[in-house]
Parts: sequence; C-alpha cells; structure tokens
Amino acid sequence: MSASLIDYRVTDRRAFAAGKTFGETGAYERLKGRVEFRVDPAAPSVRDVTDIELAPRDETGRVRFAADFCILRPVDSDRGNNRIFYDYGNRGDKRALQFFNIATGSNDPLEEVHAGDGYLMNRGYTVVWMGWQGDLLPGDGRLLLDVPVVTDEGAPITGTICTEFIASEHGRHEMPLSTLASTRSYPAVSLDTTRATLSRRAYANAQREEISPDAWAFARLERSGSVDSKKTDTALIPSDSNIYLHDGFEPGWIYELVYEARDPLVLGLGHVAVQQFISFLKKGDAKVDGQPALALHPYEKAYAWGRSQTGRCIRDFVYLGFNDDGQGNRVFDGVMPHVAGGGKMWMNHRFANITLLPGQEHENHYSPVDSFPFSYAHSKDHLTGAEDAILKRPETDPLVIHTDTSCEYWHRRASLVHTDTRGEDLQQPDGVRIYLWASSQHFADPLMTSPSAGLGQTMCNVVATHYFFRAVLDRLDTWATDGVAPPPSVYPKRADGTLISAEDWRAVFPAIPGVALPQGPSRLEQLDFGPDFAETGAISAPARIVSEQGYAVLVPAVDEDGNDLGGLRAPMAAAPLGTYTGWSLRRRDMGHGAMVGITGSYIPLPDTDEERAQTGDPRASILSRFEDSAAYEEAIRDAAEALCEKGYILKSDIANCVAFAQDWGRPRHLTRLPVAAALSGFDNGDITT
Repeated sequence: MSASLIDYRVTDRRAFAAGKTFGETGAYERLKGRVEFRVDPAAPSVRDVTDIELAPRDETGRVRFAADFCILRPVDSDRGNNRIFYDYGNRGDKRALQFFNIATGSNDPLEEVHAGDGYLMNRGYTVVWMGWQGDLLPGDGRLLLDVPVVTDEGAPITGTICTEFIASEHGRHEMPLSTLASTRSYPAVSLDTTRATLSRRAYANAQREEISPDAWAFARLERSGSVDSKKTDTALIPSDSNIYLHDGFEPGWIYELVYEARDPLVLGLGHVAVQQFISFLKKGDAKVDGQPALALHPYEKAYAWGRSQTGRCIRDFVYLGFNDDGQGNRVFDGVMPHVAGGGKMWMNHRFANITLLPGQEHENHYSPVDSFPFSYAHSKDHLTGAEDAILKRPETDPLVIHTDTSCEYWHRRASLVHTDTRGEDLQQPDGVRIYLWASSQHFADPLMTSPSAGLGQTMCNVVATHYFFRAVLDRLDTWATDGVAPPPSVYPKRADGTLISAEDWRAVFPAIPGVALPQGPSRLEQLDFGPDFAETGAISAPARIVSEQGYAVLVPAVDEDGNDLGGLRAPMAAAPLGTYTGWSLRRRDMGHGAMVGITGSYIPLPDTDEERAQTGDPRASILSRFEDSAAYEEAIRDAAEALCEKGYILKSDIANCVAFAQDWGRPRHLTRLPVAAALSGFDNGDITT
C-alpha cells in the first residue's frame, strides 16, 4: 500500500491580472481547486503523526483529508523558470504577493492591483498556495484543510485543556473557546461551569484570581433587530464552543480557562499535505486516476516562504523530517522562514490550537512552541542534557535563509536561533544564512501610510524592509541552482559585543524623555504542561515552571540613538529620523507596562536643536544630521547602494527606497520640518504640520 494517493479537481480557471504580460514570462492564469489525500497510517512518512492510528479509515484502510489550493502560473509554461514558489500563507491567508510584489493584499488574487509590480511573475515563478492548517473555519477567503476528528473506536476522545483570552477592547463579554472566530474551538464536554476553572491575572507571572462559576457561562450572546425601537433583542444561548463573562473581560488582563474538551483533530496531517502536494507538483508528468497533472512539465526546484506562524511551520516541517518526500528526495530545495524567532509549531499534538500567537512576554507566555532545539546547528540543552538540531538529515535538508527583525529578539527569543541555550555563539551549518533586519518590526506592511499606536504607548515601527525579500529569493535560487552562496550571515554576536543581556541593554539605551523601557525580552522557562503533555502533547494544566534558570534570551546592542547594532540596516534605519525598536509597551488601560504585540516602536528624533534643548532629548536632532530633505534622500540613496553592492537588496529597488524618503519620508514619519528646511537661519515659524 502506497504512503499517499492524490485526487484533485480544478474548480475555477481564469486569466490573472486581466491577461497582463509580465516581461519575458508573458501572461499568467489562476487555478483554484481542491485536492484530496489518502494516506496509509502505517507508512514511514505518516506513522509519527499524532493520533493517526485513531483516525477513521476508508474501505481501503487509508485516512482521508482534503485541502483548498490556488496556483498562479505562466500560461505558456515554457516561458516560466521551472520553479515553484510555495507561500505557506498565514492562518489561511495569502501573503506572498503583498510582500514580494508590493501588492494590495488579497485572499482572492485576480486583479491587476494584486500583481503589484510583478516581481514574482517577471521572474517566472509558479506561485502555489494550499491549506495546511486543519483547525481553521471558513470565511474571508481562507484556504482550508479538512482533517478527521479522532475517536476511541467510535467513542469521543476527551481531555482537559488549558487556554487563555486577552481582550483588546472595552465591552467584550464573549469569546470563542479557541480565542479567535477564525479557529475551530474544541467543544466543552459539559456546560456545567463548576467542572471548569476560570481565572485571571494582570501579568503572565502574576497571582491568579479565580472567577466564581456563577460569574460566567459556556454560552454565546445572540442579537436581533429592534423590538420596540428602543432596544435590541438579545438572548444568552448555551454553547459548548463559547465563553460568556457577565461583567465583561477587562482589557489587557489574562483570562485562563481549564476545561474538559472533546473531538481532537489530526492536525499533524498538515505537514503531510504540504509534503505530498509539492512533491506531486514537482514530478510534473504524474497522473492520478488518468488525469493529467496540474503541472505540464517537471519543476526543477521548489522553494518555501513563510512569515511568523508559517515561518515556524517551515522550521517544524524540516525538523520533523517531512522535507523527505518518503522516497529520499527533497521536497523543498530551499526555505525562507521569516520572523519565526526561535520557535517551531505546536501542531503535531492532541488538542493543539495552531492559530494562537506563540509565547510572548504577555500574550500566551507559557506556550510550547519554543522548545529545544532552537538552532539549525547541533547544540546541547544545558537544562535537560538533550542534544539535537533542526537540520540533521543532510541528504534531504534544504538550504535555509532565516530572517528575523528586532521584534523577534524581544518577543520570540530569536537569539536562540544562533546561540546555544546558555547564550554562547553557535557556528551555523554551511547551508544556512541568518539575517537580522535591524531596528525593524514583525509585520512591516509595505503599503503602510501613517503610523499608529494601537494598544501601545508609542507609535509603531515604520522601517520599510520588504526590499530585502526579493534579494533573498534571488540569492536562494542562485544558491540552489548554481551553488553560488549568498552574502554572509549578518546577526548580532556575543563575540563582538553586539548581542547582550537585558541588563546591559538598559544601561546603554538612551534616556529619551517620556519613554518607558521594557524589563527585558520575553523569558523562556523550562515548563511542565501537565500529565498529558508527554504522551500526546495536550496542555492539560496551567504551565508550571520547572527551572527558574531558564534559557538565555539576549537582544541586540544599540547605538547612541537606541537603534540596533549587529544586523542589516534597511535604508530608513541606516539614515534614521527616529529610534526604531522591536518592543513597545502597553497603555495604562490595556495591561500597563507589559510589552504589546510585535509592532515595535518609532520614537521621532527632535526636529531641531532648539527642540532637543527644550525636551532634554539626548539624541542629535534631524537638522544636525541632514541639512534638508534633499540631504536626507541622498543619505537613503547611499544606504541603499551600499546594501545593493553587498548583495542584500536589488539594484532595481534603490529608486524605490529613495521614493519612500521624499518629503522627509512622510507620511510614515512624524516630523514638522518643511520640505526644504536649512540648518542655518531655520525659522520656527516656517514649521508646517
């Protein structure tokens, strides 16, 4: 019996971007459809999937599951570059065109605006998306993977699980048990709140306050239209998938629910789906039940890119051995995990919730996604004595270009990607490049306009980093195709003093008036998640810290402006108009003082020396650095050209970087300087908003 069989059907086939011609590649078409998998649960490439032996089987003894797919490919396949670019997406969303093509993001990419400047098309890539996350619910065009619920010979499987909620707005009374509407909740076995425990705490390490069973319910609020033109008709409906708190969730507080759930999913099949579908496409001339394959010819190479959640998914995929197609061949020739930090996926476990944010200082701090090994290089866990590496199968391991921003050092323990668990530098394998995009933030929307503060005390980080992506892919392709290695890794190190402890960082960060500092990066403790975790990976109890010693989590050193050292500086960070950090702190009404999310901070420099003197700001003013806006643009050009010369951005993107700098980089930057302010004779009356 073979490990896997695939059936597929194309349900929608259309011209992409209204038939626009992309360079030498020509026009593209979009295919959407559904692919079905049938796997032998005893096959070597499948048998380590958690609970696969409990999944229902068809008449042939196989386990079935199915996924949505979407493909953009050249109409004339001979004009393509014979390479698959697989965008893992993020929580079912398509992301690649947004970041590589600088396009308007969409889960239904079809129009010309979704092609952006056409980078991937001009290069000739076949862009592939497929649903891999088995706990998503339909909506917003998300790509879905349908996986089976497991049973014990037909009887429901139950287990105690622990989950947490944080409200980001006032007046919130109801939450899905999964915490997000997009994600399937594990239903409660009983609606009796005395059989569950709900507590809250102000911070991750604060004392828990238990909430009375009478103060909440397993229920959802249903609303209808006005009854008498005076009020809205409502009803509280019992629900095994929702929690309702009568007095409402206080924003910023961490609410933790421990309850008995049922119906776990075989979520580890997401790795199998990616493995089998990409392998199927690469073969090109394969047929299934007499149908021609989706590809007209074999693909020479396949590359994977994922950001954040899916960057962790790539690392997990490789670590667990799924980059072997089951016949000793590489699935992906190269991978690009972006902003994954030191994490992998909590996916191949019972009662996993793949959508949840990974462990940060405040949100989901006690999360199993950051577990040894953290590095691609072989190392030893000094707390347990275990030895391991993410890359340990040289015959099938892919080439890796791993990229992180400053945010991942503060929130996602990124230093452990390139240090051992005590914080000492680790030599990385030859097939790995690691780049820190210094003083930048996790998402970094290419089409960001003006910054916002959201839940934070400071404006979000505005540094544009998307130009790095295109150079990374070009270098990866040359590496995999011709053996020409990319430029050297650039990341902070203990050896040269650019990777330091939180205490040392606080001692050197400038004392900017009115700016509070974080206590340090998100800690990483050795944790016990309850009696079921060792056997099935289910979190059955609030995390218990096993060792206060924990793992060493370090951050980049900073210069006199507070901007990162030891990484690649995008032009905006190389010619700064502010301090750009990977951290920001929550507002007083949203969990005061704890770090918030992953948007970082932008703290504007003083415009003039007069402003600097008035505020007591230790940082040099903008006009003492750049005589006028033209000088600022020239500094941006110089920084871009230097990056291009070393191979870190493309020559074609230099002009784009300069365009961002026009008019003092507004509206991204908050400066009151007029366009042509001169250093000498500057008149405060000329300042414009």
